[in-house]
Amino acid sequence: MNNLESAIVIPTYNGGSLWENAALNIRKYYDGRVVIVDSGSNDKTVQIAKDYGFEVYQIPNSEFNHGGTRNYGASLVADSADIVIFMTQDAILQDRSSIDNLITLFEENETLAAAYGKQLPHDNANPIASHARFFNYSNHGYVVNENDARSQGLGIKAVFLSNSFSAYRLSTFNEVGGFANDTILCEDMLFAANALSYGFKVGYQPLSSVKHSHNYSPVEEFKRYFDIGVFHCDQAWIGERFGGAKSEGGKFLKSEFRYLLKNAPHYILLACMNNFTKILGYKLGKKYKLMPVNVVRKLSMHKRFWK
Repeated sequence: MNNLESAIVIPTYNGGSLWENAALNIRKYYDGRVVIVDSGSNDKTVQIAKDYGFEVYQIPNSEFNHGGTRNYGASLVADSADIVIFMTQDAILQDRSSIDNLITLFEENETLAAAYGKQLPHDNANPIASHARFFNYSNHGYVVNENDARSQGLGIKAVFLSNSFSAYRLSTFNEVGGFANDTILCEDMLFAANALSYGFKVGYQPLSSVKHSHNYSPVEEFKRYFDIGVFHCDQAWIGERFGGAKSEGGKFLKSEFRYLLKNAPHYILLACMNNFTKILGYKLGKKYKLMPVNVVRKLSMHKRFWK
């Protein structure tokens, strides 16, 4: 039994059948407060949330913002929780101990600002998506401050944090300033970088897990990595302070090739196409300020950001 009180916050929008599975497992494995911030769903997303006894707050679709919407959700539970757990509507909680294990990290580390859990591939994940989860989410946990991250050679991995399944100490969350309202994505990574810079710690708990993955097409990968490039352009200080993503990208490519060669060689061509579009999208995204905004909007996955 944990001593810290927690609450789950989930932004939703047209979650479909996957959301129903996610809601089922949350209610099955978690007895605490669950807050949904819905941005104009026109399917059964809101009704599903209500059927499972979740609190539902609705905002106009035009007001959704990766950071701002989650800040709003955090403010809704601040009166009753020490820890806010963020999930996405397509993340399937795997067992009852996952939440407890995540919160235990905060009880054991008073200066821990945030921690994320392990992500496993969905049942329908293709080999490319499966490898990405195995590569990014190891069986080795950690809790580090900035000096620890440097001594352990974590580089850019030190600020890796995923709001598909992560937890934040609310007092520290507010002290650091919460999530940025003006970032296209990676609000979680930006928070981690700020928290480490403030002298706090961040962590990873592999004993806490959800199923969460995407079978992205080459075009989707291009758009997603274009947006990541935009983020790294706007937040260049993160790479300067913690190290760039180039070395980690090289490790990923080698690991993916070995994995596919052994397990699914017929996916190697698709992986090559995906990786080409990732690199191209990322490089163009870092140069987005040189492009007309109507072109940038077409290249971006998160088009609402550019309105």
